[in-house]
Amino acid sequence: MKVSYNRLWKRLIDESMMKRDLRLKAGLTTNVIAKIGKNEHVSTEVICKICETLGCNVDDIIEFIPEDK
Repeated sequence: MKVSYNRLWKRLIDESMMKRDLRLKAGLTTNVIAKIGKNEHVSTEVICKICETLGCNVDDIIEFIPEDK
């Protein structure tokens, strides 16, 4: 299953935040932000930090996309 973080990027725009702001407020590394930017999987700890920072739920920032077989 693929993952898409497009909802996260839209939410950041809606909150007038940049990736850098999220990284600093959530205590994330630049590598984690890069992985998210490439729609790669990250740990649930990272997802929790982002949700706590933005005051949202997982489905507000992530979309799971079934892979074609």
